Amino acid sequence: MNQDQVNGVWEQFRGKAKQVWGELTDDDFMKAEGSTDRLYGIIQQRFGDTKEAIKAKLDKLKLP
Repeated sequence: MNQDQVNGVWEQFRGKAKQVWGELTDDDFMKAEGSTDRLYGIIQQRFGDTKEAIKAKLDKLKLP
């Protein structure tokens, strides 16, 4: 996978995460620096969801 593809997947992930957790800000995504693991941590801290719950919610949205 090249960098453009990785960036595309990240953008799709951002969109899906914003659908589920509407209060996420662009600053939250900047803090995550393109890392899903960091974003999981931000979501856990802000919303109290477990990593497994986060993955389950996102899986329902059919991530690529």
